[in-house]
Amino acid sequence: MLSAILPFEFPELKIQASLLIGMVVLSIALVYLVVNEFIRRAARVKGFAGPPNWPIVGNIPYIRYNAAEKYRQWAKIYGDVYQIQLGNVPVIVVNTAEAAKKLFVQNSNALSSRPVFWTFHKVLSNTAGTTIGTSPFNESLKRRRKGAASALNKPSISTYIGHLDVETRDFVRELLEDGQKGQVGIDPTPMIQRLSLSLALTLNWGTRMGSRTDPLFSEITEVEEAISKFRSTTGNLQDYIPILRLNPFSSGSRTAREMRRRRDVYLHRLNRDLDERMKRKIHKPCIQANIILDKEAALNKEELTSISLTMLSGGLDTVTTLIQWSIALLGQRPDIQEKAIQGVRKYHTSEQPLCSAHDDQKCEYIVALVRECLRYFCVLRLALPRTSVKDISYDGKIIPAGSTLYLNAWACNMDPTIWPDPETFRPERWLEQPEAPLFTYGVGYRMCAGSLLANRELYLTFIRMLNSFEILPDSPVETDPVIGSADPTSLVAMCKPYKVIFKPRNEQALETAIKEALEQDRVNSS
Repeated sequence: MLSAILPFEFPELKIQASLLIGMVVLSIALVYLVVNEFIRRAARVKGFAGPPNWPIVGNIPYIRYNAAEKYRQWAKIYGDVYQIQLGNVPVIVVNTAEAAKKLFVQNSNALSSRPVFWTFHKVLSNTAGTTIGTSPFNESLKRRRKGAASALNKPSISTYIGHLDVETRDFVRELLEDGQKGQVGIDPTPMIQRLSLSLALTLNWGTRMGSRTDPLFSEITEVEEAISKFRSTTGNLQDYIPILRLNPFSSGSRTAREMRRRRDVYLHRLNRDLDERMKRKIHKPCIQANIILDKEAALNKEELTSISLTMLSGGLDTVTTLIQWSIALLGQRPDIQEKAIQGVRKYHTSEQPLCSAHDDQKCEYIVALVRECLRYFCVLRLALPRTSVKDISYDGKIIPAGSTLYLNAWACNMDPTIWPDPETFRPERWLEQPEAPLFTYGVGYRMCAGSLLANRELYLTFIRMLNSFEILPDSPVETDPVIGSADPTSLVAMCKPYKVIFKPRNEQALETAIKEALEQDRVNSS
């Protein structure tokens, strides 16, 4: 009754009540701001300089776009190693090769863990688990790393040559067919995605993705691309500003839960299909089956899935993105294509467009080209962050246990103390300095476990593609790694869409090689 009377007979009481409520809300906000600011300041690592930052959000407004490049610019002002503040979280950023060696190599064991991010770890990954690369350090991680190391060492990779042969050959065939033998320009991205996805599925579950028309192709590529964005170190504000986690209408959390649900569906299907084939003893050798049959491995289902997710995300993120950038650049650089062909001709003729899959990186120029693409485009420009498990000393200053550190792989690859011309794309640098450091796969204990396999896959893809086709531009594309990024907020720096023409160098020889290979496949499977 009182509420019905107040608006009409006591309007001044309603105004006073509204003012009181407003003052209470404002007081709570001010108290939160003061307390939170005290917490933020107290969390900073003593002795490390860094750019000034705003209350609550810290430096986030400055690094939402092309964060790695912004960190590289700040290094010129604040030094090779400095401190930023992302919301409530202080972060030590490492920007040069020498500093990376001191911190991540010399303190490898102390930097063996990963920070836990609210969106990725608590919301997205709480059913299927995390990849090896995103997991904090624990006993489970040690078991998974051991299993992955066994599956990804050089002797094991030699057993995957047949898979590499099939997938890279089919990649060349798709370029020939979709490009109508060089008559039309095409976007190569879907073909690159199928190559990476099919290889990951074959190696992990023993099943191919032979066609882009398979509904599973679209589903996996779409979901994994969305999930990759949740791994961004700057894209999820609730990771750094705790109060945002209380928002029940968070679109980020809602999307993360939806991607988690969709990923669980196809992971369950892949695991179930492999289990069925193993029961019927008709499965093909693959990483999951090998580990399941290895009684000493003692990995549970979640740990097995973690290894497979690692291969899946690594292929779709790193390999796909790198090849996409590289083809865009090669289409504008006939001089590099000519040098590549001269290098290939030392080992393979024009009558052998599908160079032998057993060529273990003999062509020096192709090896140099792959390394320069890895350096220049550096798809994971901010290597996955580390968390220190014990105190670290750097230049007389202490970085306490529990601190977050970023390796700016992009800045390290562009280090002018290593290269006098870092912003020039020049494969020859790796012939001149073959032992120079490369930071694209990370450094130290948590560097990418699949780097040997990725290098072998990239080499075979490049040598077969370049020996089969002359790549010509069909639409304009910006290949500057910073300006040309399709999504400057993403963890993985994708190139903007483009089209190129794949003109066969020897059309008859290429068609014959593909036909003979397909016929041999039919003989082997019968």
